[in-house]
Amino acid sequence: MAPRRKSPLRVAIVGAGKVGTVLGRVLTEEGARITAVVSRRRSSARAAATFLRCRVYADALTAIPPETGIVFITTPHDAVRGVAETLARLEGLDFHRMSFCHASGMLTAAVLAPLEERGSAVFSFHPLQTFPRSFPPRALVSSARGIWYGADGSRRALLVAGRLARALRGRLLEVPPELRELYHATCVVASNHLNALLAVIREMSSAVTGEAEPSLEPFRPIIGATLKNVFATSPAAALSGPVARGGVGTVGKHLEAVRASVPALLPYFTRMTLETVRLAAAGGSLAPAPREALEVLVSSFTRELQHQGKT
Repeated sequence: MAPRRKSPLRVAIVGAGKVGTVLGRVLTEEGARITAVVSRRRSSARAAATFLRCRVYADALTAIPPETGIVFITTPHDAVRGVAETLARLEGLDFHRMSFCHASGMLTAAVLAPLEERGSAVFSFHPLQTFPRSFPPRALVSSARGIWYGADGSRRALLVAGRLARALRGRLLEVPPELRELYHATCVVASNHLNALLAVIREMSSAVTGEAEPSLEPFRPIIGATLKNVFATSPAAALSGPVARGGVGTVGKHLEAVRASVPALLPYFTRMTLETVRLAAAGGSLAPAPREALEVLVSSFTRELQHQGKT
């Protein structure tokens, strides 16, 4: 006898922003059914529902059909608790059969306690991906398929979370609730700080070329190769350049050049040079003597910055 196929997930989306709309579209394309889209503004719910091929849209949570299996709350994180409290007061839903999750990176499953008290499985389900506001949802769908989701909850809830992740062709990263803020800060480094780094490259390139808004295209190959090498080995093993070679003289000239041409970036450059020194030493490519020399060199520039800050 052939194994029985599981019925497709039936998911209601609460919050018609980028995250809910994009992930809802992935679910739709992967065979799940979006049972309803609810948003504070009916017009937003209607637009998202059209994109998700969903007939039910509304500005009230009472529109969620009773056959819904998972309610995915994708509102801003400061609205999640209020949504959970309102949902928990609804009549006509079989809470013992349903599961509820939210997409906030900062909040744990505990914020959904009112729903857990009604007998539902609750979990956090934060997508480790960027959803820029300036991009239309259709442009983000391909990058949202196959990503990781930071999750916490009971064992029962994480089983549901795993099924939802698989429906999105994704994977779970279990996050201890007490480390949720650190997890989210790590995500910020992976995305927002990377944006800031690329902006630094662009500003330094502007000083070199004289262009007000230089293209990052010349740096695409070296950035791509660096990422490829890091994921093939490790950050320490993929490290190259003057710090890894112990090139104290070269680093000194770099610091002087940054101070002369883009002085606003000198605090960044000194801090990241020290982090590179630490990485190179941990990876074994930098011996103690050149490490000490590099730290002394960078410290001289750091003291200069501190002195300027006091004057």
